[in-house]
Amino acid sequence: MTGFRRGVRLGIDVGRARIGVARCDPDGLLAVPVETVSRDDSSAARITQLVAEYEPIELVVGLPINLRGEDTASTTDARDFAVALGRASGCPVRLIDERLSTVTAHQALRASGRTQRTSRGVVDQAAAVVLLQHAIDTEKGTGRPAGVTLSLDEENR
Repeated sequence: MTGFRRGVRLGIDVGRARIGVARCDPDGLLAVPVETVSRDDSSAARITQLVAEYEPIELVVGLPINLRGEDTASTTDARDFAVALGRASGCPVRLIDERLSTVTAHQALRASGRTQRTSRGVVDQAAAVVLLQHAIDTEKGTGRPAGVTLSLDEENR
């Protein structure tokens, strides 16, 4: 556990309709689902309330790049939302490659006996759990935080 920064983190899986939120314990042992937030004008405000409640050391926001490693419209959308969220909450934000987190979440939910239809409300939370668990496991394994720190001063691409 050398180099692991102790503290709660919130994982954020940004989608066009819903945003999955997960959290981990201060020792980074386990990421767990928190809630699914509807994607609308009040989304950042709701997540800012969760930031106030859980007092994370950072937000881990999934960056959906395509399988070739290129940005897409969803990448730009997630990055823009991460900037807005960082500014609204005052909490540091790390962007994490989340290429397969939703696929992994769907597979895990199917393996637990849920259908795609019955998983709709929780798949975003499950994807947030997958990306946050990956981030904390990576940091524990390498001693360095996963992803990149988002600079709120930079212009978005």
